[in-house]
Amino acid sequence: MLEIKGLSKYFGGLAAVNEFDLNINKGELVGLIGPNGAGKTTTFNLVTGFLRPTRGKIMLEGNDIVGRKPHSVAEKGMVRTFQATSIFRNFTVLQNIVAASHLNPKVVFWEAALHTSSSRKQDEHILSQSLEIIRFMGLEGVKDTPAKSLPHGHKRILGIAIALAAEPKLLLLDEPLSGMNAEEVSETVGLIKRIWQRGITILLIEHNMRATMSLCQRIVVLNFGKKIAEGSPEEIKRNSEVIRAYLGTSKYAT
Repeated sequence: MLEIKGLSKYFGGLAAVNEFDLNINKGELVGLIGPNGAGKTTTFNLVTGFLRPTRGKIMLEGNDIVGRKPHSVAEKGMVRTFQATSIFRNFTVLQNIVAASHLNPKVVFWEAALHTSSSRKQDEHILSQSLEIIRFMGLEGVKDTPAKSLPHGHKRILGIAIALAAEPKLLLLDEPLSGMNAEEVSETVGLIKRIWQRGITILLIEHNMRATMSLCQRIVVLNFGKKIAEGSPEEIKRNSEVIRAYLGTSKYAT
């Protein structure tokens, strides 16, 4: 589904990402980890069109997407979340998801503007789909609550729900568990698993090592912009270079 080869990004003389390679197959759940400043979010920004690479190849389902704008990448089926949750603060949960659904490329602008019978049917479909996303994400109890009034964990879940409204084939999650308490982490890990089980391929950045190890089939490790390891969670736990660079100890508590 996604092929990244020789991806590099220089800021002045500094290589934020250096000759990074990664292949993701349809149906995988892959983790991208590394110390702070390793280049993880920069990699996401390069892949999704928020930054242009200095060099390298990015292929999505066989199509070259280097140089495409973020909305064009999303139209191709690759959608991301952000470390800072992107929501309309004064919109309710439902309004946020409905608004995100209208960004779907299947929505025809002129039909919506003229309020044709086709657009009315489309609006009914979007509302039904949005309510289904709310149910699936466990947000029924706050459906009509303004986003700014939500507790932190619900805001993070809403950010993922907004991404789902764009009907992604490949979902990139940037630290979805950030700032959550233990109960919220457990709930969100379960949600991510259920999203993956619905057939959506996932690439995950996450600092919560326990959650990453429990979620991901395969883990890729970045350090100073370079890939230093790739393998199963068990292989990554035992990798001495990862232990030195990321864990900082030879003892990993499972």
